Amino acid sequence: MNTPITRRTLLKAATTSAAGCAAWAMTPYTATANAAETAPKSPNARLRIGCIGMRYQGSVIAREALPYGDIVAICDVDKNVREQARASFGSTATLFENHADLLARQDIDVVLIGAPDHWHAKMLIDACKAKKDVYCEKPLTLTVAEGQRICEVVNGSGQVVQIGTWQRSDARFRLAVEMVQAGRIGKLQKIGVVMGKNATGGPFTPVPVPRSFNWNLWQGQTPDVPYLAERSHYTFRWWYEYSGGEMTDSGAHHLDIAQWAAGLQHSGPVEILGTAKYPGVENGYNVATEYHAVYRYANGVELEVFDSPHGQYTRDGILFEGDAGRLFVNRGTISGRPVEDLTTQPLGRGDFKVYAHDNTDRPERMGKIDAIKNHMGNFYDCILSRKMPISDVVSQHRSVSLCHLGNIAMRVGTKLTWDPETEQFADSPEATKLLSREQRKGFELP
Repeated sequence: MNTPITRRTLLKAATTSAAGCAAWAMTPYTATANAAETAPKSPNARLRIGCIGMRYQGSVIAREALPYGDIVAICDVDKNVREQARASFGSTATLFENHADLLARQDIDVVLIGAPDHWHAKMLIDACKAKKDVYCEKPLTLTVAEGQRICEVVNGSGQVVQIGTWQRSDARFRLAVEMVQAGRIGKLQKIGVVMGKNATGGPFTPVPVPRSFNWNLWQGQTPDVPYLAERSHYTFRWWYEYSGGEMTDSGAHHLDIAQWAAGLQHSGPVEILGTAKYPGVENGYNVATEYHAVYRYANGVELEVFDSPHGQYTRDGILFEGDAGRLFVNRGTISGRPVEDLTTQPLGRGDFKVYAHDNTDRPERMGKIDAIKNHMGNFYDCILSRKMPISDVVSQHRSVSLCHLGNIAMRVGTKLTWDPETEQFADSPEATKLLSREQRKGFELP
């Protein structure tokens, strides 16, 4: 069971939060909802789960939720996918094409969202308004404006919302965060992140929409365009209409850990510089073929992002540099002199400053699936206790905003000044326009 989020902790977090999210960060989930609706649930009661988006990661999180509840409803815009999901997870689950119909069921306690990125904000908001607790895959949003709206809605809903940034539940990343915050590398000066190249491809040829697939509904808020098979399912990641490439795919994980370790998870940079090259292929992937971003924070910390190994940043992962040492972490290892020193100078009780989370696995035994299980377990614990989960919407709005700001700086091509309090650019109308996107009629955020 998790340690309660105290008023002192919430107030401290809120001091650097933007006006739109600060009030939420200061308010426990139960504060704005009916007490009966948000009372702790019985540990013996199995949850009734509705799953939205069942291809790829959607099926992964559904499987990790099985110890805690029963999947009673499945939604996907592809008939073949939803029928295959029902065969995998239970032949009695009711099938839906439209998530709104699934959310109308009063008996569903929890909704798992594994749909493509451009649907996350609307589905999450709709689920909270329908009084469901929500586990939503990362990245949380498609735009900064969507994150601001999510914070407002969750604040007033009383629902528990966990975002799928499962690296927060991985022992290696948690140890790295704790060591940085405990001063084991001295004063933090710089963070280097290597993420990976975006896919390239195209031009692609339009083909008839499969009879099993509702292309109009899949597009949702995005512009209505001719169907390309490469726009949907896994490869939606390589189109700015639906995602942000590796900057939001890997960045939602790595940049989240970077800000968390720096103690800036409720704030943001004050300056962003981005450079990129774009393919310019008609009917082809349009995310950057090369990208690089530098963020500077008010406390002097610099965060630099690379799309491939560069100089001392020799592999995918996060390198923390302080005035007294360095520490590297990725999904396979955590290394550096401070890690070696743990054998003789272990962290003390007072050194642990990150969210208290029941995770007893040793770093060398942790794998991705173990971390996802712990992440889902944390969500379940919070459903029972009504406490704030480890990947709350405020911190995740800030993390994915960092990803969006990098992409915006790359597309604008100039150094940008950002106010993390107001969440606005200074003197850049072009960049300001990219903080939100026009939403297709009928699919707007509520």
